[in-house]
Amino acid sequence: MKLIPVLLFASLSLARPAARAETLTASGITEPFCDVVLSASVPGIVSAWKCKEGDFVESGVVIIELDSKLEQLEAERRQLAMTNKKTEWESIRKLSEKNSISVRKEELEKAETDYRIAVTEHSMAVELLRKRSIIAPCSGYVSEIVRDPGEAAEEYQPIARVVDTRQCYFTCNVEAKSAARLRNGQTVKLEIEGAAGPVAVTGKIIFLSPVVDPASGLQRVRALFDNADARIRPGVAGKMMVD
Repeated sequence: MKLIPVLLFASLSLARPAARAETLTASGITEPFCDVVLSASVPGIVSAWKCKEGDFVESGVVIIELDSKLEQLEAERRQLAMTNKKTEWESIRKLSEKNSISVRKEELEKAETDYRIAVTEHSMAVELLRKRSIIAPCSGYVSEIVRDPGEAAEEYQPIARVVDTRQCYFTCNVEAKSAARLRNGQTVKLEIEGAAGPVAVTGKIIFLSPVVDPASGLQRVRALFDNADARIRPGVAGKMMVD
């Protein structure tokens, strides 16, 4: 009779559920999906704004133009020269096909070379003209333009900034031991500071640093979350929670 309570106690002990892992919480900062500061690789005078601050632009759209009259004329001149050289080469080539005796091989080769040189020179002129335009490398909002029409812009001097906030990154640093619970593609809960209070969003881990900082013992983690409704202004702080 004295063994019964002992057996019941043992049975209850085996049925006890395992302790749940503590919720992992890490503080971090938000960043826009795309954030680029644009400049020109050549100096010039700003001739026109093709967009204004606050506009949404697609990738490849011209935001600012520098003075480019000379470059336009040079591109046109090279276009005419290329067309002329092509006509000469085709004329000699057709004559050679009809009567190879009347056209020397060297003459045909020279005509072809002259045409290809003209093509290259035209391409160079077009590229120099393209450099007079500040083009958006990604879709996003024009958040800043720092040179007005008529002002000079030095080469590689910041002129405009484009940010895409439709998606945002949340970046934080997690202790290496805790980061072992994380994996790429894992869904996480985020709580981001907003004007009216914390905003709860769901993100997905897209990057786990392959190394741990030896000084702090922390591993960098980055999650991507949707912000199409613009509820969150990138740059504010927040925290990530993983059950």
